[in-house]
Amino acid sequence: MKEIAKNKDLRHHWNKKYTKTPDEQLGWYETDLSKTIELIEKTNLNKDSNILIIGAGTTTLIDELLKKNYTNITATDISEVALQKLKDRINTDKVKFIIDDLTKPKEINKIQKVDLWIDRAVLHFFTEKKDRETYFNLLKRNIKSNGFALIAQFNTDGAETCSGLPVFRYNKEMLVIELGKEFDLTESFNHTYIMPSGNERPYIYTLFKKK
Repeated sequence: MKEIAKNKDLRHHWNKKYTKTPDEQLGWYETDLSKTIELIEKTNLNKDSNILIIGAGTTTLIDELLKKNYTNITATDISEVALQKLKDRINTDKVKFIIDDLTKPKEINKIQKVDLWIDRAVLHFFTEKKDRETYFNLLKRNIKSNGFALIAQFNTDGAETCSGLPVFRYNKEMLVIELGKEFDLTESFNHTYIMPSGNERPYIYTLFKKK
């Protein structure tokens, strides 16, 4: 019962954020997507490759991918409010939408394996070991051979909370250990994201390739 309550509380938390705060004022709203695009282009994937965006929210990354003629994108989030706003904005059949909780995945387990898994600032919310294990098992199971994982999370030098929730911070070495021998690290760098408020948030950006 505690797990059910926790999941409902998280869904309510994110639904409230996306309902009450304009997208441009959200702490993670980003106008400069160049660092993410840079890593995506390093994959050299075909335009019809299967791309999964974890914790998509209302991200404008999808708009950019559509401009670059990617045609097979799946957006998932725990918040149905966020995904509905995203769906209303982009209005295309090139994107599929999945409401799911990655600590208790159901719908994600039903999708085809992906060529690219993109997670920008979801993993760091999983502060419990069992939730991190569930996440990494899901990632490893759902990426094709020779597929990629783009993971960008709060750096170990970064803030200890985000959106009022505690976070578990990462560096390159920690992510290498978590992904294990099935994946090679192909690129990594530190990046300081500037929030709409002007505050700085140090991130670690990584790109892994599955063997």
